[in-house]
Amino acid sequence: MKALAIKRVSLWSALCGIGLLSACVTINVYFPAAAAEKAADRIIEEVWGKEAEKDQSSRSGKQSLIVRHQAHRLMLGLLQILLPAAHAQQADLDISSPAINSIKDRMQSRHDQLKSFYQSGAIGLTLDGLIAVRDPKAVSLANRQRVNSLVADENRDRNALYAEIARANGRPEWEKDIRDTFARRWVQNARSGWWYQTSGGWKQK
Repeated sequence: MKALAIKRVSLWSALCGIGLLSACVTINVYFPAAAAEKAADRIIEEVWGKEAEKDQSSRSGKQSLIVRHQAHRLMLGLLQILLPAAHAQQADLDISSPAINSIKDRMQSRHDQLKSFYQSGAIGLTLDGLIAVRDPKAVSLANRQRVNSLVADENRDRNALYAEIARANGRPEWEKDIRDTFARRWVQNARSGWWYQTSGGWKQK
């Protein structure tokens, strides 16, 4: 009976150990929201160049994220004692793959053709991180086909960008979170006077 009790204790300890490891793995692969915002801002600045406004309000957003994740970071700090190797994997996003760079280059070249349409209000930023023709009347008849083609090409590259960032980081399930992050950051970095979509319709920044 004593031997059986010892075996049961050993089994319970092993299960607890497995549970702890599983919990650590789950915690260690959370979506790195702050890193995603930083990556999005960097890409947007590269694509838009001087058109991208430095948004000071993003500081308060980052502070909010810090407060929100205090308990999470405390947990990681405690787990560092038990599993330092797992904790050593800092949350970050890789945005330097050849595929990502190729997409960025295309978007950067296209922006020179799109920016006048942003400024006129003909196109705007959508809720899902894409762009859309907002006011066809703001485009001359001669340019409407060109604008539609530019918008389609831009959206194709934006969709590819979000998917490729997720894939490059080995987390395809993060694609929606990456898209949502970019959707917010495109608006935050947009120039004053540009249009963006909300749940209630279009608004001018």
